[in-house]
Amino acid sequence: MKNIVSRFVLAIGLTACALHAQAQAPAAGQPQLGLQRTTITAGMYLIDAQLALSPREREIGLMHRKDMPAQEGMLFVFEQPATQCFWMRNTLLPLTAAFVADDGTIVNLADMKPMTENSHCSEKPVRYVLEMNQGWFAKRGLKAGARLTGQPFRAAK
Repeated sequence: MKNIVSRFVLAIGLTACALHAQAQAPAAGQPQLGLQRTTITAGMYLIDAQLALSPREREIGLMHRKDMPAQEGMLFVFEQPATQCFWMRNTLLPLTAAFVADDGTIVNLADMKPMTENSHCSEKPVRYVLEMNQGWFAKRGLKAGARLTGQPFRAAK
């Protein structure tokens, strides 16, 4: 009887987890707006960054967003440093991707045109990619070698 109760409790827990995951995922063709957030600092500038942590969150990214406030972005967090490549399928906004090393140093930047499938890749293995509205980094004089700070980069050390 104890084994049956344990299995029942496990089944309820797994069902609850699955329903929670479904509730978090956006409907097809809809932007994901409910992701966790963190604050990143770029010099004197603050960025309110959504965190794309899971493979599904990273796959959807900023797709289907019609606008994004200037101080917002999305930080894609990967488990291991690797050459990261991004494209803009179903992405309506022109974006700049900052490929970021574990210590927060911007390795390289790539301007990306909406609704294209051109590949934009990091120049060396990175764990983080920060997407912002196109021109955000340039307007603030931030280039390769600039340093971002915040919780994600402290945790990577």
